[in-house]
Amino acid sequence: MNTTASTVWLDGRSLTIETVLRVAYASPGEVRVRLTDEAVRRVRRGEEAVAQMVREGRVVYGITTGFGAFKDRIIPPDEVAALQRNILYSHAVGMGAPFEREVVRAMMLVRANTLATGHSGIRLKTLQLLLEMLNRGVTPVVPRQGSLGASGDLAPLAHVGLVLIGEGEAEVEGDVLPGREALKRVGLEPITLTAKEGLAITNGTALMTALGCLAVVEAENAAKVADIAAALSLEALRGIANAFDPRIHELRPFPRQKRVAAHMRRLIAGSQFLRPPDSPDPQDAYSLRCVPQVHGACLDAIDYTRWVVDIELNSVTDNPLLFWDEETGEVEAVSGGNFHGEPLAIAYDYLGLALTELGNISERRLNRLVDACANRHLLPEFLTEHGGLNSGFMLTQYTAAALASENKALVHPASADSIPTSANWEDHVSNGPIAARQARRILRNLEGILALELFAAAQAIDFRRRSMGETARLGKGTQVAYSLIRERVPFLPTDAPMYPHIEAVRELVHSGRLRQAVEAEIGT
Repeated sequence: MNTTASTVWLDGRSLTIETVLRVAYASPGEVRVRLTDEAVRRVRRGEEAVAQMVREGRVVYGITTGFGAFKDRIIPPDEVAALQRNILYSHAVGMGAPFEREVVRAMMLVRANTLATGHSGIRLKTLQLLLEMLNRGVTPVVPRQGSLGASGDLAPLAHVGLVLIGEGEAEVEGDVLPGREALKRVGLEPITLTAKEGLAITNGTALMTALGCLAVVEAENAAKVADIAAALSLEALRGIANAFDPRIHELRPFPRQKRVAAHMRRLIAGSQFLRPPDSPDPQDAYSLRCVPQVHGACLDAIDYTRWVVDIELNSVTDNPLLFWDEETGEVEAVSGGNFHGEPLAIAYDYLGLALTELGNISERRLNRLVDACANRHLLPEFLTEHGGLNSGFMLTQYTAAALASENKALVHPASADSIPTSANWEDHVSNGPIAARQARRILRNLEGILALELFAAAQAIDFRRRSMGETARLGKGTQVAYSLIRERVPFLPTDAPMYPHIEAVRELVHSGRLRQAVEAEIGT
């Protein structure tokens, strides 16, 4: 991906997750997406190949035949354009609340990058209209339900395609308008599709991949915050650092287990809140002692998901695909199954499981902070001095438990299910979009659980300072986290409305500000 100033160059081969997010969150005019010269050449070659097939009367799936179970219905040349329009009409059957603007923009960019390879047979002018919609801030309204992840994300992409032909709805400058009006507002005109184009627009994994781009980066942030929360809780509970000794992790050398252990050591470096290494009480509860093993295993899933999404971003995922004999120039349309979202679906289910586990162990640490018996009365019960009159942080654990339990319901693997479609011709589907949406819902809940743990840990640190003295030092990284939390929320000596404080900490978690502040001090 070549980028200069505010321009993103698409070549179909080097798109990155970070570039997808840059475009997804951009305001109109902030980033301009363009095709490289080589991509233009390849798209024109594909465009001419499809036109030649139509002229020669070749029988090619989706070009001169119907779709799905109608694959054996031959379409006359004079009805080829209507076929491509009709696929958008008939496939735009999404339901539910619309996706957020950034999801749709990411989906449009991913689809455009695939089409830029030239193997899909779309015309250059059609692809350029899709890019101009991105550049000028025309965001189709795309319902979030309806895709099975095979053949690709048909329904969501059809809603995008409708706007290209002046149908459907799109958001422009905060207004939701009919497709034609949305295009007109920014100086664009709808297009009439020709052979293969309706199929090329709809038949691919762009939604699944877009959701994965967002989920991976959000999950990486949450995983680092989980380490920060664990470190602050360790100090609040007067834990011991022995479990992070690098010698332990060299004997079970999972790379990400070692990475988390090292991260924990940097976070708590210099802390005076911990038990000494030679303490007669050498072990903590599993939710503290086993942070490297649990968080590290969760990082395995997150890194695996990034690996899958990185590959999918620069893959060609529609059907049929065009191939050329470089010596003779002959072109062949080959049918296959690259639209099937199984690689993504399994990765997202794996990701959801990992995020659920991060929430489960965080809730257990929170429970130790508020349960005086669990923390051996190191801290006042429910982190309040006047228990009975005040309930203190009692209900924070209730909410964390509710979120953790909801995640356990959401984590059922979507990829384990399949219902045949298209008269049993498309007889196995991935449910990748469902897996991706579930993973992001789990993420939102996880961010809430981590916010509750951090909120309670900061309260506990203040109680610890009373016995240790105000000059007692936290770790190099945890001090930054504690200070940032205290900038947003106060110590609570008595009961007060808690939800604004919880939301303030949750925003620190979700936005990445907490992670960024800590990384600025201890490194990434």
